[in-house]
Amino acid sequence: MSIDPAVDLPFFYGSISRSDAEQNLKLAGMADGLFLLRQCLRSLGGYVLSVVWNLEFHHYTIEKQLNGTYCIPGGKPHCGPGELCEFYSKDADGLVCPLRKPCLRPAETPIKTGVFDKMRENMLREYVKQTWNLEGESMEQAIISQAPQLEKLIATTAHEKMSWYHWKINREEGERRLYSGAQPDGKFLVRDKEGAGSFALSVMYGKTVYHYQVIQDKSGKLSMPEGTKFDTIWQLVEYLKMKPDGLVTVLSEACINGKTTEKTPSLPATRRSGANGYTPPPRAAAFALSTTNASPKNRDILPMDCDGFNPYHNPNDIKKFNILREQLMMDEEIELGSGNFGCVKKGVLKTEAGQIDVAVKVLKSDNEKMVREEMMREAEIMHQLSNPFIVRMLGLCHSESLMLVMEMAAAGPLNKYLSTKKDSVSVENIVNLMHQVSMGMKYLEEKNFVHRDLAARNVLLVNPQFAKISDFGLSKALGADNNYYKARTAGKWPLKWYAPECINFHKFSSKSDVWSYGITMWEAFSYGGKPYKKMKGNEVTRYIESGGRLESPPACPERMYTLMKECWTHSLEERPDFKKVEESMRSYHYSICGKAKLDGATAADEPTKQTERRK
Repeated sequence: MSIDPAVDLPFFYGSISRSDAEQNLKLAGMADGLFLLRQCLRSLGGYVLSVVWNLEFHHYTIEKQLNGTYCIPGGKPHCGPGELCEFYSKDADGLVCPLRKPCLRPAETPIKTGVFDKMRENMLREYVKQTWNLEGESMEQAIISQAPQLEKLIATTAHEKMSWYHWKINREEGERRLYSGAQPDGKFLVRDKEGAGSFALSVMYGKTVYHYQVIQDKSGKLSMPEGTKFDTIWQLVEYLKMKPDGLVTVLSEACINGKTTEKTPSLPATRRSGANGYTPPPRAAAFALSTTNASPKNRDILPMDCDGFNPYHNPNDIKKFNILREQLMMDEEIELGSGNFGCVKKGVLKTEAGQIDVAVKVLKSDNEKMVREEMMREAEIMHQLSNPFIVRMLGLCHSESLMLVMEMAAAGPLNKYLSTKKDSVSVENIVNLMHQVSMGMKYLEEKNFVHRDLAARNVLLVNPQFAKISDFGLSKALGADNNYYKARTAGKWPLKWYAPECINFHKFSSKSDVWSYGITMWEAFSYGGKPYKKMKGNEVTRYIESGGRLESPPACPERMYTLMKECWTHSLEERPDFKKVEESMRSYHYSICGKAKLDGATAADEPTKQTERRK
């Protein structure tokens, strides 16, 4: 799994040193404006732009900001490293010259992986398994949907996997270990500094051990006194292997601790418990909006922090098709929604494991004959689905009315949430939520289900970071050999969300759901706006057939609007499927994600002065 947005750039070399970058530029001819991109050792997710001008090398640090953009300190922000390089190819804007010619990486030369790249995927899996007790498909969904945020979390504990890290030992023990065996210059180890909650670096030089304190500033950056600052201790160590930066010598041979492989990355302090290091989340509140599960400080709550992310450790505990009336308590005063079928009430389901907050879809008695069959069909479909990004059905209750019992998504419909939070919900947050929706729709596509009513009103939020697809009243399960379903009658359809083939020929497929997904994207990036606001259904149909499409919302990134237009491809055969849509959403989500903060980081600590950073 790659989450680096630069991997597809032909001039990206990966984790190479400054001298290697200069050597590649020499071999390519040293023309003015010749450039390449490489990984930055100082900041997580950052890069270094190496440029030739007047037969000299110039190196500019590109930092990933807290809002997910990339910029050279003091320069203009850009949504990705590729976009940044494209901008500077047209305008020097503070560089020594515009970027004129990319130094292309030879086809036989792979991108060089850094020390963290090599261990990242295994660490992600270990972290997700330990922190949220996830396995199998739920683990894969968690990693795919939240990889950028998770990478930030595990990066701060990656040093615990390094052979040079010796955990909490005192100064004397550190010296004893360095003097044991060979004693070359640059032999080193890192240890926890006693009583300070920081690190100490011990280095051998001339048969003498020198000790250095690693300082952490208010933003969480680590450095030697007056030295270069880094996001993590392992980045600092890798940098000091190349240049001393105030030390008596560069770091060379690691003093091996002998225990690294037995250790697993530490969890956030709020998740640690007892000698075993982990307490599984309580299953009793599996579908409620979790308020008891504390999350690590300085980051948003992730979907996996909610117990409902993976509720079915034992399907027989909760998911039963028939629910007894005495198990169900409803708050008659709180109505979550309503429609032709009846209304949705807030309720509590009593189980052997405890009480669970639920949403109860109650059939109106006077409409029972008319819509009972439709509601039963919805229950049959929902009963077959199990995905973190789809609202789960817990069962049916046959009592004074037919009641469909579903898990609770307490933050409500996406369109209403966004319309009331225009000033507080970032574009990055919307991209994250719409990526989750694409994952849920990809699951439906793989299971051969057609939703037929995908819209922002039917995307429910568990919390601001966790979305679920709901309302399967119009859904159909296709046969294994069928690519589409043909409705017999038009009925009362949401035409503004429908693809041309749905309106003209009553044909429904996963590809028609893709069209609806594009409209749902438009609603999300419009912060709950209404599509084709002043048009009636027949006017929308004529507008689409004439080639018209919704215009880009003001806050919508260009790449997201491009994807919307692809979803609105008139030809069914040329329209992308959800596999491609999810890949596009994932790529963009990974490229801009910067919401998760390192402990202590604040926007005020970001550098603002225009300087040339040399690496």
